[in-house]
Amino acid sequence: MDILADIFSTIISQFQKPTLAFLLGGMLIAAMGSKLEVPDPVYKFVVMLLLLKVGMSAGISVREADLISLAVPALFAALAGIAIVLLGTQTIARLRGVSHMDAMATAGLFGAVSASTLAASMAVLDSEGIAYEGFIGALYPFMDIAALVTAIVLARMAKARRAGAEVTTGGAAAISEAPKGGMSGAEVRGIFVDTFRSPAISALVLGLALGIFARPESVYASFYEPLFRGLLSILMLVMGMEAWSRLAEMRKVAGAYILYGLAGPLVHGMIGFGFGLAAHHITGFSAGGVVLMATMAASSSDISGPPTMRGALPEANPSTYVGTSTGLGTPVAILSIPLFMALADAMIGF
Repeated sequence: MDILADIFSTIISQFQKPTLAFLLGGMLIAAMGSKLEVPDPVYKFVVMLLLLKVGMSAGISVREADLISLAVPALFAALAGIAIVLLGTQTIARLRGVSHMDAMATAGLFGAVSASTLAASMAVLDSEGIAYEGFIGALYPFMDIAALVTAIVLARMAKARRAGAEVTTGGAAAISEAPKGGMSGAEVRGIFVDTFRSPAISALVLGLALGIFARPESVYASFYEPLFRGLLSILMLVMGMEAWSRLAEMRKVAGAYILYGLAGPLVHGMIGFGFGLAAHHITGFSAGGVVLMATMAASSSDISGPPTMRGALPEANPSTYVGTSTGLGTPVAILSIPLFMALADAMIGF
């Protein structure tokens, strides 16, 4: 009963946090027929500021880290994020009735990292006196950006393939002109280039570069950091209003997302644990670091992910990827921290 009470309490606390609370608030006023609108230029400006801030924060963390010690764990963190998205292509994306675009946006958020969940796991380790590397905070952008870019590229490639298939079925002339055997290398390269040139990824990568190569701390602390939470709440309000208009799409496949939201964090956490264990054997990565790598993989993005997906994949339904990741994935990820601690203690020892 205590476990059930903890799960219920954790879920309630997630619904009270601004990310999900403003999303639900937007859905509520849309359901009431409100005419409230956020002008599109304002929305795009908000998304740009959010992603610049996220990128700068990550870049500053990377710049301040010991790059030699960081190299192997960072590589494995990126591989973990990519592996989680690829797993999503074989699980949630293959379930009956699930839109491939929605599935890839959801997998992207689950491959990316929740900074709040990472902070919670660090606090747990601190309370237990368990040591971990000081550069851990710099690992999350590697997993985060790798997962988001992979999900966006795969979603766009699938969309391009579907468009090609529609051309192929358009008539005999179209059939003769359509490419055979899938997409060409030039088409794949074009999708990669378009992805990195898209406003969302461009802002994220620009912020990352500024954080690494410049010294933006003063403007970051005085402008971006104070505005961040408020701007994120506006974004979630907009996404909530949009989600209500597309809620019917979610109802048909709600069971698939519930299953993915409950099982995904545990499976993803084990992927992260495996990569962390490999880093331990190669570089001596600490047991505490392995736990945090697993927690990052188990978590799902509630900050960088939603604006990135909304900007890069506007066709995806926010009620699927935000609701599944923040409403279900985050509580499960937080509750799984003791599991990863027990595994690390048994296999490595604190």
